[in-house]
Amino acid sequence: MKNNSLLQNRCHILIEAFKRGDLGKTIMPEDSHPRFLKNELEDKIAYFTLPMALNYQRNSYDLWEAALKTYNDKSTKFIFEIKNIKKKKRREIQKALLKHKLALQPNKHTDTWISITKAVEKNWGSFSYLIKETQGDFLTLKNQIQIKHKKEFPYLSGPKIFNYWAFILDTYCGLHLKNRDKIEIAPDTHIIKCSIKLGIITEKEGSELKREDISEKWRTALNKSGIDPIDMHSPLWFWSRNGFLFKLK
Repeated sequence: MKNNSLLQNRCHILIEAFKRGDLGKTIMPEDSHPRFLKNELEDKIAYFTLPMALNYQRNSYDLWEAALKTYNDKSTKFIFEIKNIKKKKRREIQKALLKHKLALQPNKHTDTWISITKAVEKNWGSFSYLIKETQGDFLTLKNQIQIKHKKEFPYLSGPKIFNYWAFILDTYCGLHLKNRDKIEIAPDTHIIKCSIKLGIITEKEGSELKREDISEKWRTALNKSGIDPIDMHSPLWFWSRNGFLFKLK
């Protein structure tokens, strides 16, 4: 790993470049969303949670465009409402998920969606009460989703997507999670490329290390930098996605 002070300085530069728009196109996939009113927190959390569980080996922009179409379609919006979805038959849910290609795997994605909505309804009654009962604390939420109820939250409970989901809840739902600094960076293909370029890991480590180990290397590298690991996700993601056009000195 390169000198920490040099690395941390570069991370600060990348964050500022991202804020200025110097990294190129910086429209996040999740920016494709409805305009929620202040009293629509439940709808907002559901919208930014359920599609996350279907975001595996697919184009994130296509996923969230499909989510928006599904939400805006009166005939399919019900799949975001857990009080209504439990009244529907499986084939109705499947049809709604497939209509705008929110689900690409008819059976697996339908089962995943149903499992999560059932878990939330059974254990907390609603998404907003899940957040309320965990006191908006990332570590408590982590315990509930990744440990206590792990089997009921397929894919969403996995380390990579769970940490990114927490980041989305904090950023797009305005939840201001406690212990936000404990949210780990989520190493996808772009994050790994940047990790190699910045000297966090070697190319060999990029293909061999577990994602959790890469996250831990980032946490160590950013220690005492004033940067939360998850704050690096968007700058790194766009830096790589735009072909590293922004040059670090």
